[in-house]
Amino acid sequence: MSKSISPLISPAPGFKSEVAGLYFTQLEDQTRRLLKAIADITPAELEWQPQGGMNSIGMLLAHVAGAEVAWAMRGLEGYQATNIDEFIAKLEALGFPDDGAPLPADGKPPAYFSGKDLAYFTDSLSRAREYWRNASARLTDADVDRETNETIWDGTQRTYTPRWVMYHVLVHFPGHASQIYLLRHMYRDAMERRSK
Repeated sequence: MSKSISPLISPAPGFKSEVAGLYFTQLEDQTRRLLKAIADITPAELEWQPQGGMNSIGMLLAHVAGAEVAWAMRGLEGYQATNIDEFIAKLEALGFPDDGAPLPADGKPPAYFSGKDLAYFTDSLSRAREYWRNASARLTDADVDRETNETIWDGTQRTYTPRWVMYHVLVHFPGHASQIYLLRHMYRDAMERRSK
């Protein structure tokens, strides 16, 4: 007899807005898939670069965690990121150091990522997700389409809604996950060539 599978994406419980709960569930699903795919990753692979100036997997994991907190602060809580130094200091105080991106053409990953294992990065992802959950769970259905006007650090004026921010973070995650999957293939190929 054939097996029947019915995957469901339902809003997470505990959210005032079904929309926010649905985006959260989808983000959790993307994270589960990525962490399953990299469960066996080593510290050496996390910090490996194909060449100078390119992101490491560790940098990408740190980036998605930090971006999640930054967008929760700006897009869901209304924090204005007019001063980049102040904004970065707030992220660092929350435990999300600069991810190093973008690197200069010959740049190396930040030294503080050296030797870190997957647990270090999953802890950051977990803390970021908790921050995101707390910020998005408070949104009501009326809040998700509330417009936020912001002047960003280069002086550009931006207008967006929490709905757009939730969408942006949702598509941002698998975009970088794809880079991570590709880097894993490149790393394996590089290690096989080195062993020959």
